[in-house]
Amino acid sequence: MGSAELDRMLDKLIIYSHIITYGNAADEAITEQVREEIETMWNEPEAIIFINSKSILVSFSITAEFKPEITPEEIFANTDPRNNYFRIEDYAANNISFVDGCGCNTGYFKKENLYKGSTTAAHEYGHTLGLDHPHDVDLRGKGVPGIMFPRGTLVDPQYQYNPLGKAGDSSNGGTMHPQYRKVLTKDVEGLNLQKLRFDRSHPKDISIICATVGEFTSLWHPDHRTLTDPNLA
Repeated sequence: MGSAELDRMLDKLIIYSHIITYGNAADEAITEQVREEIETMWNEPEAIIFINSKSILVSFSITAEFKPEITPEEIFANTDPRNNYFRIEDYAANNISFVDGCGCNTGYFKKENLYKGSTTAAHEYGHTLGLDHPHDVDLRGKGVPGIMFPRGTLVDPQYQYNPLGKAGDSSNGGTMHPQYRKVLTKDVEGLNLQKLRFDRSHPKDISIICATVGEFTSLWHPDHRTLTDPNLA
């Protein structure tokens, strides 16, 4: 989720998002790593969209903070569209990181998925802005996989876990390694930012109009270990 600000003087659209982490496996270092991955990858294509026939440069400004003492009530009561809340733990019930829908502001990350270069944080951020997984997950012959392709996608050998693995054979590395995903211009175009409802003026600059990207899910997540072991609650 984020706040979109369209500067009509500079022909620039900036998406502002603030990442807030909590949980037993969260800390300042992993929080900064998540922030940097999202901002770096989503700015990489330097995408141009068209609004009212004008070419607009899209950029992403991501900030973050580690907030270990956050309460469920703080998340429930949040009204700032920039705020996104992610619990980080070593254990996840389904062994994967996830967010609470397409266009949301909350989720749960498994720390193992967040190694440097994993692209998991950038992928999940795409979901918070409203992007789903593509329907066609056979990318053979189509080059670099975009950021929203899920694990299990069929790709050219150089983008597999094992370049020598048979395509589709996950037991032998024959599917996409997430580290090869990139944010492409078409990923940014898929956000349909030109359709946003810019219904707010910037409080300090009348040349800037604002809109919200995504929706408030505002869910606080418990440590998944407590779901199977009540003694940990």
